[in-house]
Amino acid sequence: MEVTTQKGYGDQAIEMLIEYSPNVLGAIITLVVGFWLSGFLSRLLKRILEKRKVDPSLIPFLTSLVSVTLKVLVILSAADRFGIETTSFVALIGAAGLAVGLALQGNLSHLAAGVLILIFKPYRVGDFITTNSYSGTVRRIEIFNTILTTLDNREIIIPNGKITSNALENLSANPTRKVPMVFGIGYPDDIDKAKTILMEVCESCELIMHEEPIDIFVTSLGDSSVNIAVRPWTKTENYWAVNNFMQEQVKKAFDKNGIGIPFPQMDVHVHQETLKA
Repeated sequence: MEVTTQKGYGDQAIEMLIEYSPNVLGAIITLVVGFWLSGFLSRLLKRILEKRKVDPSLIPFLTSLVSVTLKVLVILSAADRFGIETTSFVALIGAAGLAVGLALQGNLSHLAAGVLILIFKPYRVGDFITTNSYSGTVRRIEIFNTILTTLDNREIIIPNGKITSNALENLSANPTRKVPMVFGIGYPDDIDKAKTILMEVCESCELIMHEEPIDIFVTSLGDSSVNIAVRPWTKTENYWAVNNFMQEQVKKAFDKNGIGIPFPQMDVHVHQETLKA
């Protein structure tokens, strides 16, 4: 009887081995190939991001995220090969992901926006931008926030989601810019003389690009002044230097040549009937 029992266990073991060996072998192959493929794709993604000069702080995060996601999928596939019901695991993971997503939906939106900013680069560190009613130089681009330094040296922290969902003006995007300025002269003053003086002041500024045309024209007839627009070209980094130079030197040149810069004023007429009352 003992021999018969031992042979029965042995036969059962052989039958189980024959029955489950394809699943075990398939699961092992799935794990080996899947882990190798996830590593290969992660390295490929890293090379692509480095080639596109994505921010170095973002590359490890993205490659790790892709690697972990792929490995979880491989493990679930291997478990399915063993005959383990994975539907409940997928549902559990999905429910957990949904709960975390709802709890962190604000931060996740800023995270996604930060990834898009670092990949597509609508602005870079050092650029001067205007967004969400703030203007400043970009000092850091982080995963969740962008840090600006204003002209008066204030630090502004703006969530990345706010930037991508609102208008953004990158004043450093182009290497050259026009410097739009308007100077008012009095109605009795000579327009042609004023335009000649404005051109002379422009020619005296070394930071203006003299090989480019300088636009000088009457832009409007105001309530108390004739407004003349001046638009010279300069390098983007010299924008404020040119603007400040022109404001000071035009005032001096107008004063020297007897051209007044009027200010808003109001004429009050008093009737005799009012005085008698």
